[in-house]
Amino acid sequence: MSKAKKGLILCIAVVMVMAFSVPSWSGNTGKINLNKATAAELIQLKGIGQKYAERIVEFREKNGPFKKTEDLMNVPGVGPKIWEKNKDRIVVE
Repeated sequence: MSKAKKGLILCIAVVMVMAFSVPSWSGNTGKINLNKATAAELIQLKGIGQKYAERIVEFREKNGPFKKTEDLMNVPGVGPKIWEKNKDRIVVE
């Protein structure tokens, strides 16, 4: 493999690492705010598909903002297992 190809591969690798680590160096914690997230953003959570994501948004619109992350378990179908899987990835602000 030529030096140019090796250099190109190294540059691509560095760019990819930086792209995937943006939350850690940009000040963004990478956490999902239950009170602001769209259904598309909520789908990123473990165990949350389109149906549950829409249910979370609907619950929030009907009942007001979540006061604590544990309130996620008040959404029909979202129980302790899903909350436990995501508790370090969600916030309420």
